[in-house]
Amino acid sequence: MQRYALTVDKFLDHAAKWHRSAGVVSAVARGESQRITYDQLRIRSHLLSGAFLDQGCVRGDRIATLAWNTQDHLTFYYAAMGAGLTCHTLNPRLSVAHLARMANEAQDRWIAVGAGLQFLAGQLLEQCPSVETLILLDGEQPEEKLAAGARRWRLEDLLRLFGRHAEWGDFDEETPAGLCYTSGTIGQPKGVLYTHRSNYLQTLRSLQADAMALTLADTVLVAVPMFHANGWGLPFAAPAVGACMVLPGRSTEPAHLHNLIVTEQVTVAAAVQTVWLGLVDYLEKSGESVPTLGRVVVGGSHCPEALLRRIENGLGVRVQTSWGMTELSPLGTIEPPDIPTQPGPRTSGRAPMGLDLKLVDAEGIALPEQRMSVGRLMVRGASVVDRYFNEPKDVLDAEGYFDTGDLGLIDEAGNLMITGRAKDLIKSGGEWINPRELEDIIGGLPEVALVAVVGRPHPKWGERPVLVVELLAGRTPKEAELLSALRGKVPDWWLPDQIVFLEKMPLAATGKIDKNSLRERFPECE
Repeated sequence: MQRYALTVDKFLDHAAKWHRSAGVVSAVARGESQRITYDQLRIRSHLLSGAFLDQGCVRGDRIATLAWNTQDHLTFYYAAMGAGLTCHTLNPRLSVAHLARMANEAQDRWIAVGAGLQFLAGQLLEQCPSVETLILLDGEQPEEKLAAGARRWRLEDLLRLFGRHAEWGDFDEETPAGLCYTSGTIGQPKGVLYTHRSNYLQTLRSLQADAMALTLADTVLVAVPMFHANGWGLPFAAPAVGACMVLPGRSTEPAHLHNLIVTEQVTVAAAVQTVWLGLVDYLEKSGESVPTLGRVVVGGSHCPEALLRRIENGLGVRVQTSWGMTELSPLGTIEPPDIPTQPGPRTSGRAPMGLDLKLVDAEGIALPEQRMSVGRLMVRGASVVDRYFNEPKDVLDAEGYFDTGDLGLIDEAGNLMITGRAKDLIKSGGEWINPRELEDIIGGLPEVALVAVVGRPHPKWGERPVLVVELLAGRTPKEAELLSALRGKVPDWWLPDQIVFLEKMPLAATGKIDKNSLRERFPECE
């Protein structure tokens, strides 16, 4: 058989050759849109690959993006990966300290900066000596003062002056393609290094008929951020089958998404549940509808039954629930698109071919009965991490399974239900909040004796953090002072919704703070 390296550039090559009229619509300022065919996108991406090489990038270099869901960001994806460079997607919603830690560990040489993010990039440069060059994406951007020594190119100037055709894919399929950090879900953020092979096989897995099941008849709204685990793999899956892609830019405001869905006749869309709840609210108030939209894929935090029904009824769509994580590239399990939902609690669906699940006990021993028993969820597959970036040891058990940190149950039909988490992380709006970082900051204040952060259920966001504090005798700081201590050190959306002062913190028998007792004190948010 022929040697045929599984490299992601082949997805765009395929789309450009066999689906030339299909392409990408990208929202820009003032309600306007950019349009480009896959054939044009391929030419543009090749030119940018040539510019990278002309300006001194070499295979294996890591170049970062700090950008939204736009045509230029997608161009950067394929240009970097096609040339054998590693595309490191940075989350603009994180603090500068978080971003600097990731960029410095990755030793990023270039950063592509999306519209409205130049000031953030300037702050980041001051802490990242390895970054040599900024590329300004998304058209004209206002001038901002940047750190000394950093080159700055507008994308169009870079293409005009140095763009040239570059050969793609002339490297091994195990070459790194992308780098995405977990945003500190367990202690410090951990990097997950995707290879071309892992992304290629993840794409084939997601395209199965009982998974995302995209076809050339679909127009896909990619409302999930492209900096979040390759945009759930949709920037690869859509061109692989010739489906058109719609990129909303920075905004996921309901009116904006509604306009895109109606104007571009979107059939499939993907985002966390809060995006769709906002759209439902908008439709109810405006009387508008989304007649072409057939299904939406939701992921992130658990979505309660009532909210799933509200999304389905309000949008007139089928909701496909799913479960995944950065370490899985990211799709783990997903509900089939066409099979009617069964009575009882909704699950996260089945694992498509290419991913295996295993439930173990607290000691890591496989449960004797894998169905209808709750256990710690382990996964294995070609697009599952085996070790974190820059870590010497793998994170697999003796059989090659990765510990997700989640607790799950597999029903008789093979559907996965996430029943809890082994750690105390808080998942809000599909993103993780690490309580320990909040606790370390507040615990360092002179007025504080003991501190704990716990999540309480929230009907829209899944969970929101509550800060619980036991003060030293005679100290009376105000809530605003505690919040002020957190601002600038963690993302704003991590800030607790409620602060509770207790005379005595509940302690377990071991002397540790009893977080289970704290959670029982707080009912679901209004």
